[in-house]
Amino acid sequence: MAMEKNFDAQSAETRLYEAWEKAGCFKAGANAKPEASTFCIMIPPPNVTGVLHIGHAFNNTLQDIMIRWKRMQGFDTLWQPGTDHAGIATQMVVERKLAETQQPTRVEMGRDAFLEKVWEWKGESGGTIINQLKRLGASCDWDREAFTMSGAPNAPADVAGGNFHDAVIKVFVEMYNKGLIYRGKRLVNWDPHFETAISDLEVENIEVAGHMWHFKYPLAGGATYTYVEKDEDGNVTLEEERDYISIATTRPETMLGDGAVAVHPSDERYAPIVGMLCEIPVGPKKLRRLIPIITDEYPDKDFGSGAVKITGAHDFNDYQVAKRGGIPMYNLMDTKAAMRADGKPYAEEAAIAQAIANGEQEFDEAMIAAMNLVPDEYRGMDRFEARKKVIADISAEGLAVMVDHVATDEDGNETVTQVPYVEAKPIMQPFGDRSKVVIEPMLTDQWFVETSKIVEPALEAVRSGATKIMPESDKKVYFHWLENIEPWCISRQLWWGHQVPVWYGPSVVDLDRKPLTSKTKERSDWAYDFEKPVSFCAANFDEATKLADAYYSAFDTKEGATYEYSEEVDAKTAWQPDGHKMPLWRDPDVLDTWFSSGLWPIGTLGWPEQTDELSKYFPTSTLITGQDILFFWVARMMMMQLAVVDEVPFDTVYLHGLVRDAKGKKMSKSTGNVVDPLEIIDEFGADALRFTNASMASLGGVLKLDTKRIEGYRNFVTKLWNAATYGDFKGTFNIAHFDAIPTTTLPLNKWIKGEIAKTRETVDDALEAYRFNDAANALYAFTWNTFCSQYLEFTKPVLDEGTADEAAETKATYAWALDQILIMLHPIMPFVTEEIWGQKARPSMIVHAPWPSYTAADLIDPQADADLSWTVAMIEAIRSARAQMNVPAGAFIPLVVKDMDAAAQAAWDQNEALIMRFARIESIAHVDDLPKGTVALAASGGTFGLPLEGVIDVAAEKARLEKTLGKLAKELGGLRGRLNNPKFAESAPAEVLEETKKNLSLREAEEAKLKDAFARLAEIG
Repeated sequence: MAMEKNFDAQSAETRLYEAWEKAGCFKAGANAKPEASTFCIMIPPPNVTGVLHIGHAFNNTLQDIMIRWKRMQGFDTLWQPGTDHAGIATQMVVERKLAETQQPTRVEMGRDAFLEKVWEWKGESGGTIINQLKRLGASCDWDREAFTMSGAPNAPADVAGGNFHDAVIKVFVEMYNKGLIYRGKRLVNWDPHFETAISDLEVENIEVAGHMWHFKYPLAGGATYTYVEKDEDGNVTLEEERDYISIATTRPETMLGDGAVAVHPSDERYAPIVGMLCEIPVGPKKLRRLIPIITDEYPDKDFGSGAVKITGAHDFNDYQVAKRGGIPMYNLMDTKAAMRADGKPYAEEAAIAQAIANGEQEFDEAMIAAMNLVPDEYRGMDRFEARKKVIADISAEGLAVMVDHVATDEDGNETVTQVPYVEAKPIMQPFGDRSKVVIEPMLTDQWFVETSKIVEPALEAVRSGATKIMPESDKKVYFHWLENIEPWCISRQLWWGHQVPVWYGPSVVDLDRKPLTSKTKERSDWAYDFEKPVSFCAANFDEATKLADAYYSAFDTKEGATYEYSEEVDAKTAWQPDGHKMPLWRDPDVLDTWFSSGLWPIGTLGWPEQTDELSKYFPTSTLITGQDILFFWVARMMMMQLAVVDEVPFDTVYLHGLVRDAKGKKMSKSTGNVVDPLEIIDEFGADALRFTNASMASLGGVLKLDTKRIEGYRNFVTKLWNAATYGDFKGTFNIAHFDAIPTTTLPLNKWIKGEIAKTRETVDDALEAYRFNDAANALYAFTWNTFCSQYLEFTKPVLDEGTADEAAETKATYAWALDQILIMLHPIMPFVTEEIWGQKARPSMIVHAPWPSYTAADLIDPQADADLSWTVAMIEAIRSARAQMNVPAGAFIPLVVKDMDAAAQAAWDQNEALIMRFARIESIAHVDDLPKGTVALAASGGTFGLPLEGVIDVAAEKARLEKTLGKLAKELGGLRGRLNNPKFAESAPAEVLEETKKNLSLREAEEAKLKDAFARLAEIG
């Protein structure tokens, strides 16, 4: 049965994918040769809440190209799929669904019931992105699909994906016992909507309209100093007596928690007052706190006043200054970012804080954390409402810095008044990427990995080349981040996730509330302290009770104590432990999803069990992922695998950038330039999208997705289909040669074999170097130009007019050549290649066809290669000249030649029919001199020309070209004028600037061609 006229991607893609899955084509080890090497790729696990976006489509296309290529080469391959449980995103989705269906809230139903709802949602909707990846053609081993919450205690029995939970808990406990994980108070990004710490990756820094307020901090006791400003030459420009130091802030509400004012050590303006105290200008006047003026390298003396307020609990830079200077860090806000309303009255707290500032009272972290320095009138207010009140109160007291304001009335009279100094300026504001609320830097108790103790092996692995990072430039980024690494916050205040495996019990203290560690006291001399509990880190509750036994038995002569467990941390206050019953309550936090996904390479392969897959596929081979998660995932996987199993997780890391629109602009819903890959697949087919992805994947290049380009590659799919239908029509599909290389005698067929071998080497070299674009471009150029435009056309005279032997040889060669094209294109365009491959009987589907290993040295016939290459060049030269000179397309014209050498003559003799037919030449004549009116050809082996006198109207063509060149000159002048204008270069958006440069380059290339054509016309008259 003849092939269909067109390739129906929509019907074929689903049918073919189901056939691949049914035949087990993607299973680990499928198509592996005996004693084959392994090749394993770990999919960057998409969020279980996710849907396929263009970044996923790009990333997974590259992975699929590599895995299909290696599978066809006979490697024992595994593409390990799975999804991440996505703590915040999933909890948000389920809470929203509860609200939409008017069910009880998360808090109302409790933790266990809520988690049941999450698992229920996961079973119904959590596989969306997996099904969408299948539409893209991703050939993962779906039977091994992993999930970062598989094996969790509350997981339904039918949840697949192994036992990832055991791996996560085991690693936490072991790292805790080694001192690599600890609980501490540090500054973190805090999301007030979700009431949890979040990672930097979950923060969007957006430029918004902001303000900077300037305030006076009066010096203690009415002290004054001479404030002097000088210019660059040391000349005094301002000298005045001041009783204050001026600061500027974009967040006045945080002034309530100031611990100091800092100036640069070299700032001479403030040298007289360093070490003195100044007054925070807000709060009850009689209770105003005094804070020290200190020096630190952080303040920039040339920015603003050069003085910076230090609020260590609410600013990341201030936090570092406070740590260096031993400045107390007062937390002002609750979990919803409202001003705290707990604790003692402000008068009591302020008195203690003042004693600390005066150096009269020692303090510790717990003491400072409990203090609430929010004045009573601000307590419970939203942070932004508190900001307004702070500004109003300071201004009303006259402690805002004032500046002159000049107003002009209708008559031109000027009036100068003093107004508060407030700068309106754009500021970068951090927002939660899901909550969309302003993120608050907050000092909270969290669990941390002491990354400084595990970072060195990850650095050395890349330094030594054990793991290669591509492109090379990203190595520097990797090194910079790891060499300056901070402790990693791994706890989240959520319910969905791996709950921290730590239980707490009351500590044992003496009657002075000091901790006890042995039986040195009688029972009547000690008590339980719930405010400072002890922790027991264990894999489960039973293990935790054993640790508790070891602790409490030191204080109890009675044996057989029992423990009762509560998930709710607040339940601890209800306990009245006796000698036989002790409460233990579990840490309510869950682990950051990056902690569990940091174990992805070993966790998906069955660790901590020593599975066959773990021994076979780990360490894995290649990681393909985005540059944006180099820190958050890649570097952490490196650290975690080396810390846990002392192995690098992969030998190569290929990093790509963000997929942007055709103009290089970041895609966003607000700008309306987001591209939906599923809509692209519906319109153009998966193969067109995949080929586009491959063609733009230059190592380290900018990824610009243009729908016109996708449309062009759909045309390429059609071109390939047409080449197959032509072969089918000519009977090439009836030849059962499969992968046997045909014997050839005709130069045409010898030549195409050599061209295929060159292309195979180019494609393999490109894929080995992860130059996906070079592989795609080589295949496109060969398939469209060499095979379809040249070889296919050249076979027509042979198949139509040649001998039976010549036709048979050409059919066999055509069929083999088409097969090689299908095989080499299959990793990039799996669907259309499989559909064409299946048009004839085969021993296997193309997904398992053997990848060719022949070389150019094996298949190139030097003489045939030289002759056909010369012939192709000659045809192209003639066609180019005809097009430039505007020769009528259907006209046959003469060719003249002077001094043709032997090689050119031999090539002509061998392929004269091809040249005459495809270049539309009616005759060839050898001449001593080219006749007048001849346009010269750019061809080797002699001097060749086309006598065009009488064929075209030279004068008319000159006039046409002159007119076109004149119009083009105006366009070029305009483009160059814009680019040479400094104002345009400075103010134009980057994408506009780039588009203008691109247009100029295209117009200049067009001008060069037209000028060349005009010069040729000038030569002939």
